[in-house]
Amino acid sequence: MAECQSQLGSALTYLCSMQATDDLQSRWWQLENKLIERFGKKPDLETILFLVGVQEFGDIREKFTKEQKQELMHIAVCQLLSASGYYELEKVDEDGWPHFKQLKALPALNMMEQENFIKDHVLLYFEKNEY
Repeated sequence: MAECQSQLGSALTYLCSMQATDDLQSRWWQLENKLIERFGKKPDLETILFLVGVQEFGDIREKFTKEQKQELMHIAVCQLLSASGYYELEKVDEDGWPHFKQLKALPALNMMEQENFIKDHVLLYFEKNEY
């Protein structure tokens, strides 16, 4: 009986996580569709992080160096995860670049979980900013 309950509990946990993943995927597709309407093509996660980084940096330029693009994606991740208390803005330097400090350790996640974790925070960001 206990083994059956354990199996049932595992199955319910799996089904609940599948449902949460399906909801996340559905909301992600909706965001992608809005971005396709806006920009004319489907952006990948890195492109979306770049866009968030540019938005947070506030200085839209025609060209960014490879290092600046990486920094913009880092800014995006820090800004996104600040909503869950992982980072906070520490300062903005003389060139206008924001710097964040980490407040707590990030959860140990596999690659798929990391991607979903970031996607969930991207969706929260866009909802919060009424996009």
